[in-house]
Amino acid sequence: MKKKNVIWTLVILALVAVTVIQLRKNKEVTLNKIYHYDKNAPISIHVDTLRWEKLKHKVSFTGTFLPDRSTKITADVPGKIVSVLVEEGSHVKKGEPLMQLDKSSLLLQLRQVEVQIKGLKDDVKRYSVLSKADAIQGVKLEKATLGLQSARIQKAILQDKINKTTVRAPYDGIITMKFREEGEYAAPGVPLFQLVDIYSLKFTIQVSGDEVILFRTGNTYPVTPHAFPGEVLTGKVTMVGAESNKMSHDFPVQFTLQNTPDLKVKAGMFGDVHIERGDQKESIVISAASIIGSNIHPQVYLIKDGKAWLHDITISDRFQNYAVVSEGLQDGDIIVTAGFINLFNGAHVLIKK
Repeated sequence: MKKKNVIWTLVILALVAVTVIQLRKNKEVTLNKIYHYDKNAPISIHVDTLRWEKLKHKVSFTGTFLPDRSTKITADVPGKIVSVLVEEGSHVKKGEPLMQLDKSSLLLQLRQVEVQIKGLKDDVKRYSVLSKADAIQGVKLEKATLGLQSARIQKAILQDKINKTTVRAPYDGIITMKFREEGEYAAPGVPLFQLVDIYSLKFTIQVSGDEVILFRTGNTYPVTPHAFPGEVLTGKVTMVGAESNKMSHDFPVQFTLQNTPDLKVKAGMFGDVHIERGDQKESIVISAASIIGSNIHPQVYLIKDGKAWLHDITISDRFQNYAVVSEGLQDGDIIVTAGFINLFNGAHVLIKK
């Protein structure tokens, strides 16, 4: 029994020894397969030689198109709707009839007043003759005259109410909503139609405090709708915000512009306003791809004596894929623009043409 235990122990030890030997061999094979980077070998890179240049570039700001005017049309006088003359989507002109209210009772009142006016005119004519002959007291003529004036005012009021039973478009536009149908009752303050004017448009953007100075009231800028990139509209600045948004600290800038003849641009669409920025002084402009690190601590790799050295810079402005460097770089400096893999501070480099 003891002899069997010794044999099993020897077998187990032999298996353990074989396993350990195999693991060591596997480790050696794996280590041999691992690529050991040679820090003394030059790293292939692409570079850019910097030059002073006057800053001039196009900047775009995204905004939203809004209708020039939008209103809910209501009736000025109450009445039953006897006919609706337009539908949703109708293009209407200023003064065009949109809806007709019942005016039959007002017409009857008008006829009644006209009868009163006729009678009062006769009284005034008759009393005038009698007054000249001292046949009546002058007070009768005076009362008849005042009565005629009052009746004429009453007639004018009724005529105005009758005219207002025809609901008309206050300006050129498109009917986007209809709230009442024939047979329903219209009352002042109750919406009948939604009228939107997109023949002219407003375009509003939000810009930072550094960018708001680029816009001046009265200046014009090209505006392109996202949905129709081939259409370029001319936007005129009508308002530059005097106070920033309390949440974003951005300033609103509003433009007015004419829509396309076929009214392609709809309210609520997005678009871009384009502006060219220029500076008389020369600056160092680098590709944003050259920058490593954070916005707080931007750096570039500067090439000196065949080596890449990390170099601190100060960025004063950014536009599209470029950055304006105010400190840290000079005319003639060479910086790395591509080939950052394995690149480290002090690495030997090989510049690719």
